[in-house]
Order: sequence, then structure tokens, then C-alpha cells
Amino acid sequence: MRSPRLCAQSATRARPRYYCHTAFEFVTTQLGAQGTVLGGGRYDGLMALLGGPDIPAVGWAAGIERLAMLLAEPPAETRPVAIIPVGEVAEMPALKLTQELRRAGFTVDLGYGGNAGKRMKRANKINARVALILGEDELARGAVMLRDLTAASSMRSRWRMWRRSWHRFDSGMR
Repeated sequence: MRSPRLCAQSATRARPRYYCHTAFEFVTTQLGAQGTVLGGGRYDGLMALLGGPDIPAVGWAAGIERLAMLLAEPPAETRPVAIIPVGEVAEMPALKLTQELRRAGFTVDLGYGGNAGKRMKRANKINARVALILGEDELARGAVMLRDLTAASSMRSRWRMWRRSWHRFDSGMR
């Protein structure tokens, strides 16, 4: 949904007699005939009109329901990708993969602390959609382990071919 377009205009039509000088309203076309969202002005004579002292005043009012109708739907929750390097040799390829995925618009958590089991627990704790596990075995085979954390399934994919398997994980991660 587009952001609401509001325009300020001088409220000269149907202006109550207690307004003086400036009166304003914010109007949108997204709400149909009742597009005024906020209005107000200067009321210098209002207190005297009501029997009180003649003091200047300013006021405004907004329609909470109308403002709420202008709010966009909150974006869907994005689930991060967890990259888990296992062993020192996997750290540099994991960092490069992290940078590549972030440039592509993914939220990525790169786990360095603790052993592989603790890193997997962290991936589950942050509600990651998928964990990409890079270990010495995977690097020696030119592969990466993709662990679907929703379905609790794993698959090994060739390093250069893993993106072909990626489509099944892509929804909900950007």
C-alpha cells in the first residue's frame, strides 16, 4: 500500500465563528468523502464566548479511526538465514556467503560462537528459516548443507548449485 498523501489546506468553508486568524485541516483522498483526518485553528474568542476570560487559544483534533485506516499493513515477518561455519577453514567462505546474501536482501546471522550444536540452537532461537552449514567435509566436496529449520529436513547441495535448491526456502526470508 502506498503511503497516505495528506495535504494541508485552509479551512475557510463552514468555519465556526469562534475561529480567528488561522484554521486548517489535513485531508486525504484515500478515505472517500470523509477525507478530513485532522483539523484545528486559533480560537482567540472562544473562552469569552463561553463566559470565561478573553484569552487566546489554539486547538486541534484528529480522527484516530481515520488515521488508523491510513496506516499500511505491517510488513510480513522476515526470517533470517543462519550461516554456520564448522571449523576455521570454513570461516572465510561463510563470511563471503554472508556478504553475498546480505547484498541480495536477506537477513543473515553468521554464527561464530560455540560449537555447531550451540550454533544450531541459536539458529532455532532466532527463528531462522534455513541454516547453511559449511564444514570441512562440505568444502572438500564443494558442497553446502542446507537445513530446513521449519520442516527439520536437510539436503546437501553442490556449492555452485545450491541456489537452485534455494527457491524452496526463499519465501519469508526477505
